[in-house]
Amino acid sequence: MKFIVNTSQLLDRLQTVMGTITTKPILPILDHFLFDINDGKLTITSTDLETSMSTSLEVEADENIKIAVPSRMTMDTLKSMPAQPVTFNIDEGSNTIEMRSEMGRYKLIGQPGSDFPRIPEVESEQSIDMSQGVLLSSISKTIFATGNDELRLNLTGVYFELHDDHTTLVATDANRLVRCTRNDIKAGVEHSFILPKKALNMLKSSLGSTDEPVRMDYNASNAFFTYGDIQLICRIIDEKYPDYNAVIPDDNPNRLTIRRDDLLNSVKRINIFANKSTHQIRLKISGSEMTISAEDIDLSNEANEKLNCEYTGEDIEIGFNARLLIEMLNGMDSDDIELRMSSPNRAGIIVPAENDSDEDLLMLIMPMMLNQTS
Repeated sequence: MKFIVNTSQLLDRLQTVMGTITTKPILPILDHFLFDINDGKLTITSTDLETSMSTSLEVEADENIKIAVPSRMTMDTLKSMPAQPVTFNIDEGSNTIEMRSEMGRYKLIGQPGSDFPRIPEVESEQSIDMSQGVLLSSISKTIFATGNDELRLNLTGVYFELHDDHTTLVATDANRLVRCTRNDIKAGVEHSFILPKKALNMLKSSLGSTDEPVRMDYNASNAFFTYGDIQLICRIIDEKYPDYNAVIPDDNPNRLTIRRDDLLNSVKRINIFANKSTHQIRLKISGSEMTISAEDIDLSNEANEKLNCEYTGEDIEIGFNARLLIEMLNGMDSDDIELRMSSPNRAGIIVPAENDSDEDLLMLIMPMMLNQTS
């Protein structure tokens, strides 16, 4: 059988689902796309058995067929072609795939479509509707704070806490924590689960900053996201999430308000001179002035800057990991931020200075013990 498709349109769809394919798959067929053609519609699926993604487009086809197509050879060939129609001739008996373009022909061997792993079908216990822009923003503001320790699987994903009139996303790696509550994602139920980082990164790269809808269905083992012509399915992390509210300090009398960009750029500059293994910087706040400093004793590097700020509370000197602080400030979009502190050995809280009626964002960063200076 054969089908005809535009190279740029096909490449765009392949790039959308390519993220699930690993460099060293546990099964050879996992390094393939499943091409499923039915009534002139090509559905492309990829999976690593934990996360699956599919998308579709219209093609000119003379019959229906399923075949697994080598992912990297197909992608690399299409990337080198200008936009033009390309004809795929498929021999189902030998699993031979021949691509013909204006320049020439390219032959590769696939695998039977029947051997491709079965993708879970939507069997939802509950579903939630939200906009792509809201979900994209919520993921972007939390995912960077997830952990990478496979011995603590519960911290390697984002915790979704569903409530009747709001939804909260939480991420932590034990050194920092982000809690993002959205009042415009109304689940209508009380439920919670942990979604893996890989699947959320794929959502982040394919969602748009629009009001177009996303439907999230879920059951005890999987979550299903459907938007536009894309469906993403991921296995839920079967672990218990820690009580994140217990680590958020309530009493933070020392409060600093400052331009987010001013603080972010200053921390970036000072971090250049900090110790490369600890990334420790020192914040010394007194009156309406904050001094940010760092030193690398081994290399005799040091730097300090002074910033104007609004501050209420006792003078304080506190240390933070600059790399973590930079990621947190990058994860916010407000012009001004508020840093709330109680003492040098307790967590600092960062929140937007401007309130958003639909969003309640809180970021927590653990302090670093400072060496005493004269």
